[in-house]
Amino acid sequence: MASLFNTTNKSARNYITALWAGFLGGNIASFVKWGTESVLPPRTADRAIPPAEMLTDFGLKVNEMVYTYSGHIVNWGVSGVHHLFSIVFAMFYCLVAEVFPQIKLWQGVAFAILVTICFHGIVLPLGGWAPPLWDLPHDEIISETFGHIVWMWTIEVFRRDIRSRMTQKMDPEFQ
Repeated sequence: MASLFNTTNKSARNYITALWAGFLGGNIASFVKWGTESVLPPRTADRAIPPAEMLTDFGLKVNEMVYTYSGHIVNWGVSGVHHLFSIVFAMFYCLVAEVFPQIKLWQGVAFAILVTICFHGIVLPLGGWAPPLWDLPHDEIISETFGHIVWMWTIEVFRRDIRSRMTQKMDPEFQ
């Protein structure tokens, strides 16, 4: 169990690069996650979208947070919540990876599963924005888990590539 908390050498860490990699990876991975939802819709058609419910509970008029693109009405509020979520968690992941390399287990897949469990099993039900984990349809569990896995793997690919390009060095645990 001690290996779970092994840390990297402080001199090998590069937090600025980690933040930049997280920002870039989080932006791109957000589009990857949206892409998975177009082929594997994450919830039944009769359920509200959790970010819309959150924005409404925070007193925002989510139905007014729209723009039209190519004849489609797009809700920038809901999209913005998903996009911001992706960027914040990507930056967090990349920063933590500089210190605790174990977060990268299975190229980020373990972290993706943890995010899925925490948000869809705890945060969203506690906020009243989704049913408890045991009441979620299997389709939603599959969609969200798969979507988070490819989302996080995309962030890890960006993290590794951008870090190695900017520092010209391997990850800190290998230095």
